[in-house]
Amino acid sequence: MTAEERRNLRAFQDYVIKILDPTYILSYMSPWFKDDEVQYIRAEKNNKGTMEAASLFLKFLLELEEEGWFRGFLDALAHAGYSGLYEAIESWDFQTIERLEEYRSLLKRLQPEFKTTVNPKDILPEVSKCLISQECEEIMQVCSNKGLMAGAEKMVECFLRSDKENWPKTLKLALDKEESKFSELWTVDKEVSHIYTPVKPRNYQLELALPAKEGKNTIICAPTGCGKTFVSLLICEHHLKKFPQGQKGKVVFFAVQLPVYEQQKSVFSNYFERLGYKVAGVSGATSENVSVKQIVENNDIIILTPQILVNSLKNGTIPSLSVFTLMIFDECHNTGKHHPYNMIMFNYLDQKLGGSSDPLPQVIGLTASVGIGDAKSTAEAVEYICRLCASLDTSVIATVKDNLEELEEVVYKPQKFFRKVESRTTDGFKCIISQLMRETESLAKSIFDEIGTITLEGISQIRNREFGTQKYEQWIVTVQKACTVFQLPDKDEESRICKALFLYTSHLRKYNDALIINEHARMKDALDYLKDFFTNVRAAGFDEIEQDLTRRFEEKLQKLESVSMDPSNENPKLKDLCFILQEEYHLNPESRTILFVKTRALVDALKKWIEENSELSFLKPGILTGRGKTNQNTGMTLPAQKCALDAFRTNGDKKILIATSVADEGIDIAECNLVILYEYVGNVIKMIQTRGRGRARGSKCFLLTSNAVVIEKEKINIYKEKMMNDSISMLQTWNEAVFKEKVLQIQIQEKVIRDSQGKVEPVPDKENKKLLCRKCKAFACYTVDIRVVEECHYTVVGDAFRKCFVSKLHPKPKSFGYFEKRAKIFCARPNCSHDWGIHVKYKIFEIPVIKIESFVVEDIATGAQKLYAKWKDFHFEKIPFDAKEMPK
Repeated sequence: MTAEERRNLRAFQDYVIKILDPTYILSYMSPWFKDDEVQYIRAEKNNKGTMEAASLFLKFLLELEEEGWFRGFLDALAHAGYSGLYEAIESWDFQTIERLEEYRSLLKRLQPEFKTTVNPKDILPEVSKCLISQECEEIMQVCSNKGLMAGAEKMVECFLRSDKENWPKTLKLALDKEESKFSELWTVDKEVSHIYTPVKPRNYQLELALPAKEGKNTIICAPTGCGKTFVSLLICEHHLKKFPQGQKGKVVFFAVQLPVYEQQKSVFSNYFERLGYKVAGVSGATSENVSVKQIVENNDIIILTPQILVNSLKNGTIPSLSVFTLMIFDECHNTGKHHPYNMIMFNYLDQKLGGSSDPLPQVIGLTASVGIGDAKSTAEAVEYICRLCASLDTSVIATVKDNLEELEEVVYKPQKFFRKVESRTTDGFKCIISQLMRETESLAKSIFDEIGTITLEGISQIRNREFGTQKYEQWIVTVQKACTVFQLPDKDEESRICKALFLYTSHLRKYNDALIINEHARMKDALDYLKDFFTNVRAAGFDEIEQDLTRRFEEKLQKLESVSMDPSNENPKLKDLCFILQEEYHLNPESRTILFVKTRALVDALKKWIEENSELSFLKPGILTGRGKTNQNTGMTLPAQKCALDAFRTNGDKKILIATSVADEGIDIAECNLVILYEYVGNVIKMIQTRGRGRARGSKCFLLTSNAVVIEKEKINIYKEKMMNDSISMLQTWNEAVFKEKVLQIQIQEKVIRDSQGKVEPVPDKENKKLLCRKCKAFACYTVDIRVVEECHYTVVGDAFRKCFVSKLHPKPKSFGYFEKRAKIFCARPNCSHDWGIHVKYKIFEIPVIKIESFVVEDIATGAQKLYAKWKDFHFEKIPFDAKEMPK
């Protein structure tokens, strides 16, 4: 131990005191510490706390004169697991530990939320490598003896002392994995900011920003991957700095999709908080926990999902758009029809055209493609783009013209390849499933023959439809809805028939899904999909019809297993996909790929195919699908999406991401050099965005399809893209005053139409109605007994309803806001078991929460029945939940 080392240890002792719990290393220090000193340190910890004990430990340590104590101290740190502190003292470099300080501060601030929302037992296995093993034992002990909140408090205390560089990230991943609400608050995604904050803006970015910096309302149209978000940061910074002393700007940035919202919130925070500006965000996922009014008042830059502002303007939380000085619309091509962007701009335009003297914010739109709608000519395309400009009150479209060479060096337009692949020549799987579908259709038709009438439109044309198509799916949905509100004088007979038709159409839908999977993936995946479905059928109601349908399927199961295992039935499309992937990874082993497909079922099937294919399993596929709910299948949650994107960005092993259309827009995905569109084509906007995911030099984009129409459609999109670019160029030659006048005339016309249609709020129907089970028509409750909880959840009061449902423990119990999800509830009628919703603990009350799509609404007076997809479409008298009504 040199004098210099002693001096250094004194200089850096504050770091040691903050991190070290000396009681964990005392046993290793016994050659140098006397017994009474050890006792003294332990007592100090018990009486005054860990930091005081560490301070005393260092005092004794620095007084030691014996040989070897410094090396002994370092060895003790290594043995106990203090690897970060060991490395910092070994090199006398505490920068890594210093960088953790901001996360410590954040965790201190968020400690109350952590205590109430995080279950330490759930995340401990994931985070234990960032803690000392004794700390993990102590956390478990506290959980057992004092409860989870005390355990969570203990865990925070341990994290605040952690010397592991990756603990903030590890904690984030653990929270995401558990889908914890706290994950929304715990933001560690710093690496994104580096993508968008180069030291010096490029010339083409300055060119794009120029009209907006001059104060003009502008649409910035530039390719995916060129850094439009960075351009918006430049505009935003210029805007905020231009205000004279005593005045302040207020910027709102809108992002439609939650992953994009999360990403932009992180980027803006990282960029602007270092400049002293306050940044905050509100999304649908966090709005119930915060005051939108206060967030807007207390911050300089607010990131919002647009519906939040629509709601806030509607309920008066935000009095007018004049509170903002700049509005930035990400993916602004969405501004049309009833999109929230358009609702915000209607508000803006009413203020503009209504002669209000209040100032309006500047408007900036960002997009990779303004689109041209259904335009067939350049003149029609110009008209379409003018209407978008009128919706956003913009008279400038900024594109890169002067610095095109520089842009082309940064954004590489991938080479486009079309591959027409063959389908199977014979398809035994399709033959068997089609036969089962014909039988099921006949059974459905016989129900109508039985009652001697064909009341439902479409059932009479039940035959001659092409199985395994989107069209068949749409037809099934239409028939299913019609069956649900079908009525007969004899209610028992009605219940029997409706339930039978519900079951037949549900099975047809699953068979149709399986044929789509079979068409584009392996027979094995399609068969697994059906086997899972029938397993679930057996586990639920399993009445006579379901038993009959299951028996029919099982009779064919051996044959289906046999054809799906036959190598000669391999899908030629997959051979082609495999060939492309092998070829591209042979040319460039570091390739990064996004594979776009149409449905979630296909995402799962192709993931399994890659993992089980010995030639491709090295790709270690990740998946990214939407959050919406289809067909009773819930999409990926936001934390799961973020986890998938993080893994793809940061984990070099994950070389391919299989995605549905959710990856089209705005989400920043690591540079890819290979984009594969697998039977996937959209409109021209989708084409430009998906292609724009291939950003690396020499990137390629393949369209693989067995359908010549799909290739034709993509070629039309390429032509439309040229038409769009020509139309923008034409508009840019117009005199700005002429453009402004054209925009104004469109706005005036649109306002006249809007006003003539009126903004009539639906009058709630105060007549009492019945809710019946959508599957079996069993009575559930009356609308007078429904109460609205927290403005968007619906419960039923009174004991009568409790007899109508049965509950089963929820497979994924979770907490959100004041709610604790505990069980799922199902129709209690024997052999029905239709899913009605969930059972929750709300504050101190145990209540059911029902979903309207599980019920048919019957008018008591007329007997007429209606279906509603969402509660907001059902205009009955909505009475707020009142605790006084609950039984004591």
